[in-house]
Amino acid sequence: MKVILRDDMQDLGKRGDIVDVADGYARNYLLPKGKAMVATPGAVEQAAKMRRARDLRDASDREAATTVASTLVPMVFTIEARVGSEGKLFGSVTAADIADAVEAQSSVAIDRRKIEIGDQIKTAGQHVVTASLHPEVSFPITVEVVAS
Repeated sequence: MKVILRDDMQDLGKRGDIVDVADGYARNYLLPKGKAMVATPGAVEQAAKMRRARDLRDASDREAATTVASTLVPMVFTIEARVGSEGKLFGSVTAADIADAVEAQSSVAIDRRKIEIGDQIKTAGQHVVTASLHPEVSFPITVEVVAS
């Protein structure tokens, strides 16, 4: 059965996409929950409008993420932490700590879930983490961990 998605679905598609799904899946889940509608000729035109709106919103989100990235990449963010002997931290620096430091030092709010820390930051010094504000825009953030 061909249906038009009303919401973004993880493994199915994005809002406005026309997808072919099993009849039972459409009848028992997608249609009753309001996540999709049957692909009639009139609804196909409505789906095209949904896709255009999605593309415009996606382009503006990508542009905003690029602007934020160009602002944050040259900066070095300082985080104070308790440091023991040999430069080892008591605990570790988390994504939430980095997000708070970015907001405090640059007045740009980044969701902590968008920050990816490769290995845990457990030593003082300079570290680089990655922030992904958009699926097509990811950039490095330089963090300096200093003793408090």
